[in-house]
Amino acid sequence: MPVWYHGIAMELRHLRYFQAVAEELSYARAARRLRVAQPALSRAIKEVESTLGAAVLERSRHHVRLTPAGAVLLREAALLLERWEESLRRVRRTAAGEVGELRLGYIGPPTQPFLGRLLHEYRRRHPQVAIHLEERTPERVWEMVARGRLDVALTRPVASHTAFGMKTLVLRQERLGVALRADHPFARRRHLPWSRLAAESLVVLARREGMGLHDAVLIACRQAGFTPKLAHTPSLVGTVLSYVEAGAGTGIVTDSVLPPGGPLCFVPLRPAVSVPLVLAWRGEDDPAPARRLRELLTEWGHNGTLWGIPPSHDIRTAEK
Repeated sequence: MPVWYHGIAMELRHLRYFQAVAEELSYARAARRLRVAQPALSRAIKEVESTLGAAVLERSRHHVRLTPAGAVLLREAALLLERWEESLRRVRRTAAGEVGELRLGYIGPPTQPFLGRLLHEYRRRHPQVAIHLEERTPERVWEMVARGRLDVALTRPVASHTAFGMKTLVLRQERLGVALRADHPFARRRHLPWSRLAAESLVVLARREGMGLHDAVLIACRQAGFTPKLAHTPSLVGTVLSYVEAGAGTGIVTDSVLPPGGPLCFVPLRPAVSVPLVLAWRGEDDPAPARRLRELLTEWGHNGTLWGIPPSHDIRTAEK
């Protein structure tokens, strides 16, 4: 491969041959070091001198010495070859996902139980990958991945997700239930039929922010024989929980958004209804850092690390 030295094209092989002879000050030792025939070294040095128009080595039957021009070329060649080797290492590390950039989109509350731990482990394994995070709504992160603004996303499926033509890995099916204050009459129940919500003022995430969850709630209520009374439909899950804590309604959320020991309790609804949390990416051309994240998520899903629960409740489906 030719490189340019002060406007002159020269083969990297020639520079390596010259460097070996100049460092060994012996054609025989340089030939053994490089495992090439000695005549090949001689030809390469002559081509270097012909290209430069200057002698770089003084040769006699008893010694080999650098000329002043050769001493300069040796320093320059060492820098060029070192930079070339470093470039090759960077390319190989990038291909292996060890350097580069990971642009990750995510939705907030459903990922809180594991996202911090996940990224800490990812950085430990791939310390030279720069991580850029974007918290957005499910619809928005799908769009950003499809347009190449994000590499991968932790999100929920949206109505138009099949049109984006992306791949998904289901991380977990999150069960729906009610978020209640501890003094609510239903708070001590082990589970609750959907029909018991007919008289409740419900707080549900707005459809524009969580289409899958919002629609799942409406369908489940209709199947239970009633039209839900939606008291509030905020844009953030945190606001849903704030309304519940204030006594302004009964929240319907997934089982991942209520930390244990908090002021609210979670009661699962029956019949069971769940919404998936997925990893989404564009396809086969996704960058190596994104593939490494997918590998880590799969590993954690299989061994139960992702959610801190038995593996049977974690990643249970293959890539689609």
